[in-house]
Amino acid sequence: MGKIKGLKELAEIIGQEKKEGKKVVLANGIFDLLHVGHIRYLKEAKSLGDILIVAVNDDQSARLIKGEGRPLVPADERIEILSSISYIDYLVKFPQRTVEEVISTLKPDIQAKGTDYTVETVPEREIVESYGGKIAITGDPKLHSTSAILEKMKIKEH
Repeated sequence: MGKIKGLKELAEIIGQEKKEGKKVVLANGIFDLLHVGHIRYLKEAKSLGDILIVAVNDDQSARLIKGEGRPLVPADERIEILSSISYIDYLVKFPQRTVEEVISTLKPDIQAKGTDYTVETVPEREIVESYGGKIAITGDPKLHSTSAILEKMKIKEH
């Protein structure tokens, strides 16, 4: 799949893109059940630059963050679904709880996070700022989530 890259390969591609003067934006998440909140977050992130990279938590890191029974959809399938979104340029899977290693390697111009964060609460803020990058909060208010969808499904089952 053309958009899906390993971190090392992606670093080489992004290095070239930056030499050509392109602004690189990184968004990240689990993206377990893709919903409108994800789409709004990613679409606004793309509007901030030329290249949008989406880093996706692998299954083990998703489980650490969300708990047993998650993710519902395996990482390779989540990435395949995301790869069909036209405005996403590249995807990379990562095994850590935070996206720090991806950021340290790629040094995106902008790290986009969802509205469940503020610039001050972004866990990777210090790393991004250390090389002159910026943090952007994108998307609509956190009114949509996979967890909320799962809760609604439980209610409707009974």
